[in-house]
Amino acid sequence: MSDKQVNGCSSAKSSSSHCNGNTTQKPEEAPINGKDVRVWCDGCYDMVHFGHANSLRQAKALGDKVIVGIHTDAEITKHKGPPVFTEEERVKMVKGIKWVDEVVLGAPYVTTLEVLDQNNCDFCVHGDDITMTAEGVDTYHLVKSANRYKEVRRTAGVSTTDLVGRMLLLTRNHFRQGSAEYDIEKEDSAAKSPWTGCSQFLPTTQKIIQFSDGKSPNAGDKIVYVAGAFDLFHVGHLDFLEKASKLGDYLIVGLHTDPVVNSYKGSNYPIMNLHERVLSVLACKFVNEVVIGAPYCVTEELLEHFKIDVVCHGRTPIAMEDGKIDPYAVPKTKAIFELIDSGNEMTTERIVERIISHRLEYERRNQAKEKKEIEAFEALQRQKQTQKAG
Repeated sequence: MSDKQVNGCSSAKSSSSHCNGNTTQKPEEAPINGKDVRVWCDGCYDMVHFGHANSLRQAKALGDKVIVGIHTDAEITKHKGPPVFTEEERVKMVKGIKWVDEVVLGAPYVTTLEVLDQNNCDFCVHGDDITMTAEGVDTYHLVKSANRYKEVRRTAGVSTTDLVGRMLLLTRNHFRQGSAEYDIEKEDSAAKSPWTGCSQFLPTTQKIIQFSDGKSPNAGDKIVYVAGAFDLFHVGHLDFLEKASKLGDYLIVGLHTDPVVNSYKGSNYPIMNLHERVLSVLACKFVNEVVIGAPYCVTEELLEHFKIDVVCHGRTPIAMEDGKIDPYAVPKTKAIFELIDSGNEMTTERIVERIISHRLEYERRNQAKEKKEIEAFEALQRQKQTQKAG
């Protein structure tokens, strides 16, 4: 990588410029020694989800500024296989997370003391799972040895590996390898990583509170409302919400229930359940509030309850309720309905298409990653047993 900026963000080799996100400081936390505590986080951030966001939220609680280093496409491909999203898309997604202050593209796969110093960071933060290079080396061994490493709890039940797996299962009955149907369920289901293997995500009110900013609209604020599935929250959603937020002062997002989404998306959609989608949307810096299980039709009661001034929708087709009722009939009648062109062609369906078109490649990547993590976990267990015996 050169030192040039990409999407307004600096290369990891440059220490002088960064991509600014939120800059709000927590008033209850005074800077140490008269300066901000700068926390470094890095990773692939491929298919950014609420688990990534939760890790960054916890990192933010350990300091004043969160600086996120993102690996290039080439670096990811070398160590774990091709990413689903391009580096430009991954940068944009991380910039959209409310707890991120700066983004640096071109972070090395093995975190070094030099990269912390170049970005004026006090220490590095990562989840309590292990990430390794293609050669099986702990990517954080250098900062751990220098005591400039802290761990936060990983969010159980979600990972990029998990989400890719869900999408592969989505069309398992429609995919054919040669003349025979390919069945992903023939894989060894017992070989699951202790860190990123699929497990159930258990939502709590505490988690929602942690993700919410808890702020109500001020008197006189212009309130904007949008609604949808927001499944596999992606750059298309992000660009749409940014445009919507600029139409007013306070943005409310209504999320449809899983059965409602399935009624107009079909197949096995949504890929992420309602609780997962709630956290994904709440992590977006453009969103102020989320309506959980919003009605499909925007009603007079909903408009009045939230004092909504503008209702927006993107350029994607609007499915009629029961095949004949326009869900936006009421705001259209009131002349408060607006169509927004996000300028981004990304959709949830296109993400699934990316995965399916490279199905075997991503399956091999997932299997190799799980095997490596299982071996690392078993090695750790043996090390602990040896220490106890000694």
